[in-house]
Amino acid sequence: MRTLDLKVLRDAVHLRGQLLAVAVLVACGVAVFVMLRSMYGYLRGSQEDYYAEYGFGEVFAHATRAPGPVAERLAGVSGVERLYVRIVRDVILDVPGLAEPATGRLVSLPDHDPPPLNRIHLRTGRRPDPGRRDEILASAAFAAANGLRLGDTFGAVINGRWQRLTVVGTALSPEFIYEISGLGTVFPDNRRFGALWMSRSAMATAFEMEGGFNDVVATLTDGASTREVEMEFDALLEPYGGSGSYARDRHLSHEFVNSEIEETQVTASFFPALFLVITAFLLHTNMLRLVRMERGQIGLMKAFGMDRATIGVHYLKLALIPVTLGAVVGVGLGIWLAFEMAGVYARFYQFPEVGFKLDPSVVAIGLGIAMLTGVAGAGAAVRSVIRLAPAVAMAPPSPPGFRAGLLDRGAVGRALSPVGHMIVRNVARGRWRSLSTAAGIALALGVLTALLSIYDAIDVIADLQFNHAYRDDVAVYFDAPQARTALDEVRRLPGVLEAEHIRVAAARLVSGPRERRVALLGLPPGGELRRIVDEDFRRFRPPVDGVMLARMLATRLQLNVGDSVRVEITEGTRPVADLVVAGIVDELMGGEVYLEAGTLYRLLGERGTVSGAWLRVDDAGRDALYATLKRMPGVASVVVKDVIVEGFENTIEESFTIALTFTLFLGGALVMAIVYNQARVALSERGRELASLRVLGFTRREVARMLLGEQGVLVAAALAPGLALGWAFVLIVLLRFDTEVFRMPAVRDPGTYVAAVGLVLAAAVLSAFLVRRRLDRIDLVAVLKTRE
Repeated sequence: MRTLDLKVLRDAVHLRGQLLAVAVLVACGVAVFVMLRSMYGYLRGSQEDYYAEYGFGEVFAHATRAPGPVAERLAGVSGVERLYVRIVRDVILDVPGLAEPATGRLVSLPDHDPPPLNRIHLRTGRRPDPGRRDEILASAAFAAANGLRLGDTFGAVINGRWQRLTVVGTALSPEFIYEISGLGTVFPDNRRFGALWMSRSAMATAFEMEGGFNDVVATLTDGASTREVEMEFDALLEPYGGSGSYARDRHLSHEFVNSEIEETQVTASFFPALFLVITAFLLHTNMLRLVRMERGQIGLMKAFGMDRATIGVHYLKLALIPVTLGAVVGVGLGIWLAFEMAGVYARFYQFPEVGFKLDPSVVAIGLGIAMLTGVAGAGAAVRSVIRLAPAVAMAPPSPPGFRAGLLDRGAVGRALSPVGHMIVRNVARGRWRSLSTAAGIALALGVLTALLSIYDAIDVIADLQFNHAYRDDVAVYFDAPQARTALDEVRRLPGVLEAEHIRVAAARLVSGPRERRVALLGLPPGGELRRIVDEDFRRFRPPVDGVMLARMLATRLQLNVGDSVRVEITEGTRPVADLVVAGIVDELMGGEVYLEAGTLYRLLGERGTVSGAWLRVDDAGRDALYATLKRMPGVASVVVKDVIVEGFENTIEESFTIALTFTLFLGGALVMAIVYNQARVALSERGRELASLRVLGFTRREVARMLLGEQGVLVAAALAPGLALGWAFVLIVLLRFDTEVFRMPAVRDPGTYVAAVGLVLAAAVLSAFLVRRRLDRIDLVAVLKTRE
């Protein structure tokens, strides 16, 4: 082994504390990169392959009932490559072991051939027999959540008639990757909602649709205009109760999956970059300090004829030791986390059996980025080694200048003890080092604050939505708008204490070239079971004249209060009207367009139909109410608030437990690495001074207070900027979660700030303990020897 290689190993052992801190940061950065980049590739690749293999549609439309010949006209629209018409209906289910009514989305299958689009992936069993009206395929997630096996049965209300359905198989489909009903829910509830497939002939008979259809799926030719195809579809389906066509990017399942993929892509760049930048900073500090300490050795090596490149590579090797170690550990940790996250995603996103496979290019890129970080961090030190002349290198460095400052002359200076004076002077003399250390600690505190604030935002969402906005216990939705007398029937159901009507109408909002498909929600005047509440918990009444929009929807349509927006109803007689934007509300969940029920009735030209009812129920009568709803004709879906809350909490707990644990580990590692590294650097640079003080009679405690007091000052100085930086990070991070149906509020919770500061102080105390142990073991004789 070469002499310089032995020196590299000796230096690595001597500097093991600082290098270990660097290795931890590299491991964290690489692990986050490998995990998130792998998840991005896994989700994106699985989605694209699934869509391509099973023919996921690009344009969708729904109607009340269209005759068969209309399908030929739809297929003839310019730009349509392939068309598939079918029957889709939501039905109430009575699943064994489930107290509440469940909802099934029944989708027809061709009797013999596979569907041309939105094909199914048969996981177990077989397809339904066209000659049997009771056989269905159940979505794999729904069957698993309810413990349904082949041959099991459950009840369903189909077109007003109760019948028993038999499970003959389980399946998946690209249109149900993220399996939610869309009725006030954001997270999947596989126990109470699931896709079901039945033969076309059985569904046509059950829903009296022989020769007809009510749902359209199409793919387009290359270069076709999606908007023009939508307009043609709307015109052809309008006489048959068409509710408006929409493109793939507005498909509920696709929208949620795509949003998650895009967020993963952004996060995979931001957080690893943050850790690796700090890594480069620590390497830069350590290597420059080492070069300053070894300038005499560098001069001797050059004087004896060793070329500058060899010496520069020597120090570069030392810098790459912790980087390589951290990168290898980070890759292993990232792969493990990727497999764990793939398991979490598999519980939310229903893909065929395509298990997670590691992409070697992700590992290669992660290792490459880590190596570049090491080179960048050591670059300044290597350049100084190369430029350092032998004569200059062997001469001792000039002592730092000193002059009395304000603290020395003022009242504060007179009040300081000699140790206090030393601490203040050392901080002031090394102002760039002190500033960079404080900035690193502030950055770590900011990251911790931002990550912990996400959980505060989730708590606020749950409180606002489920305690202030959604004040009903049960929401009942009908399969079609009913006469007002239906509300009286609901009021008479067992356990119902109060009922308010729901009137929802599908519509398209148009503002210049911008448009959005929305749900118009007509709220009853004086209603209490569903409130409009903004992120500051302020309540708003629905406008009598005009509409009220959610902030994100108004932003996308570029509308302000007082502007006019065209409202195109896409059901019934399809009226069109220009309404004033009477208000904009900062909602956290929803995305509906609010107006007073009377305004909606006038717009629809109706006297008062209802789409459903919000109910407040007596806990003692819940079971009787659920039993009645399970067999009640005309009911398409039942949403129980307690179930939504339970699903919300379970989802957050399941999906965020790993994230929270890893977040705390990353934040603690970041703070620990910065504080400990700077303390060890200070000990190495001032070891001779501190040993001299010990020889002059200073106690260990006094010397330790002198060294660690400087670190304490820097930590204290970093707290306020760190908290401010954390708030800025909160605003930046939460912007990623802003969509038209879901946004996260920026929350200032004192408890979170106290927790973040506590973690930083805990890391600082632990670092101080480790440095104090090192300081107490210092060899006074060895340190005070003159180095030749």
